[in-house]
Amino acid sequence: MFMNPSKILFISCVITGTLISICSNSWFGVWMGLEINLLSFIPIMSNQKNILSSEASLKYFLIQAFASSMFLFSIILSYILSNMSLQFDHSMIDSSLINSALLLKMGAAPFHFWFPGTMEGLNWMNCLMLMTWQKIAPLILLSYTIQINLFTMFIIVTSIIIGSLGGLNQTSLRKIMAYSSINHLGWMISGLTIGENLWMIYFCIYLFLSTSIVLLFYKFDIYHINQNFLMLSNKPTTKFFLFTSFLSLGGLPPFLGFLPKWIIIQSLTESYNWFLITIMVIMTLITLFFYLRITFSSFLLINSEIKWNNYLLMNSSFTLLTTLSAISTFGLIFSTLIYLMI
Repeated sequence: MFMNPSKILFISCVITGTLISICSNSWFGVWMGLEINLLSFIPIMSNQKNILSSEASLKYFLIQAFASSMFLFSIILSYILSNMSLQFDHSMIDSSLINSALLLKMGAAPFHFWFPGTMEGLNWMNCLMLMTWQKIAPLILLSYTIQINLFTMFIIVTSIIIGSLGGLNQTSLRKIMAYSSINHLGWMISGLTIGENLWMIYFCIYLFLSTSIVLLFYKFDIYHINQNFLMLSNKPTTKFFLFTSFLSLGGLPPFLGFLPKWIIIQSLTESYNWFLITIMVIMTLITLFFYLRITFSSFLLINSEIKWNNYLLMNSSFTLLTTLSAISTFGLIFSTLIYLMI
């Protein structure tokens, strides 16, 4: 993927578009950066050998174009209303429109309808970009306008509930990761309402865990739950480290993924937001259930294994995957020790 010069050009433009949106001092500059990011990501998604990727790229383009036009409309409307002497407060209308456009761009519920279907048509590297990098600009822009009101609470609760319940009946790993991303978006937006540093901590750890899991699936070319038996049945210790990344992503306490959820729950407790905390904790248990389903299919089912897996054991990249998974397993212990030393 990265050896193709055109792919390198488009990836550079994707990064540039995100940076333009973040660094711009006007909403029109923000819109321009988002458009550069969109038009550069479409050629990365499309693949002539796979008809599903063409469908996914078309779906992504239509949704993102609609969100961009909605974003541009809200900017122009805000500019017109601010220059008119009106009696009512229009700031609530403006922020809700802008926030809705940004939420549609990142795939947060209830604007999530396009996200799992688009993920299903992409390869793992494009899925990783869609789950991580493509959410950076909308989240940072959302931090400029977000307010703690009924609309924001509705978005947080809906994202967490749909992200948890949507993955229950899925057998495709890409759709499971998509609904997991929607669930984590709810946590990040709740972190946005408290402070900008909280969602950045959450996003960095989510990026690390998602990367370790997606690289694992990309290495073995696995896309469904029933293919998990391909992953090193003769090396149970290695398999244990790899699949604890799922439990870490779900936020199980001994692992690194519990750290950002711990911080956000602590911050919400200080603001006495008990209803939101209760919903978030209950829904996290449901996400842990369908993460455990993936690990059960790999650990407990007896299947034959093809021989080329033994060759992959000798590869240095596989050692890197095991190291990343070990960090996600023991990261919480090390971070707690560092905090105590400081």
